[in-house]
Amino acid sequence: MVYKGTVEQYAALEASSKFQTTSLYICGFLTAKMAAAAPPPPPCPAPTPATGSPENHPLFARIRLATKSDVPHIHKLIHQMAVFERLTHLFSATESSLSSTLFPNPSPPPFHSFTIFLLELSPTPTPFLSPHPTSSLFPPISKSFNFDLPISDPESHLFKSSETDAIVAGFVLFFPNYSTFLAKPGFYIEDLFVRECYRRKGFGKMLLAAVAAQAGKMGYGRVEWVVLDWNVNAIKFYEEMGAEILQEWRICRLTGDALQAYAHNT
Repeated sequence: MVYKGTVEQYAALEASSKFQTTSLYICGFLTAKMAAAAPPPPPCPAPTPATGSPENHPLFARIRLATKSDVPHIHKLIHQMAVFERLTHLFSATESSLSSTLFPNPSPPPFHSFTIFLLELSPTPTPFLSPHPTSSLFPPISKSFNFDLPISDPESHLFKSSETDAIVAGFVLFFPNYSTFLAKPGFYIEDLFVRECYRRKGFGKMLLAAVAAQAGKMGYGRVEWVVLDWNVNAIKFYEEMGAEILQEWRICRLTGDALQAYAHNT
């Protein structure tokens, strides 16, 4: 299934209420009936914030352009995605092959070939205060979130950023395509992945909105991607983002021996 949405729909998401993290505070008070002759109870102490109070668990997010130094993390993320999608039998990428194909020398400008946005998270804004080396090519997108409880990340030591103390939590890989009907270029999203402990918290929306916003800024006509038909959570997520499901389309693919057979026909 192929998903399409207008650029206007996606570019508007960044500013919509869907992307505003809100917190709900619920205060409870316990009272007791006192006999008329009984002395008044002592004043109640000021309520102590609960352990899970949103103020205690902020998380700062940044989306930036990936660089060649991020390849080890990108490789691990892609492998985790293959495990989640039950497609490890198709996974053969290595750090070396990713490095040479995604970051060739010389590399084309961002958004004119394969481009990766990396999602980094930190409990403090400190790692994001200094400009990233890629900031001149793409100003990083930052946003703060508040959560009722801390997020446990058992793999944080494996995904510590090579450049900051932040944790790499996800990525989106996309590249230009073209619509002859619109006579406009667009973006095709090859992969969008957020690590398991950070899912359903708004980070996937942040990544997808970043691609859509860039398409809108460049005057592109659409953003497209595919999703596995059994991944109902992803399908619901994309529908909520405004994506149109094109049930009448199917993916066609030539690969492996079937593709190589054509190499000998010329």
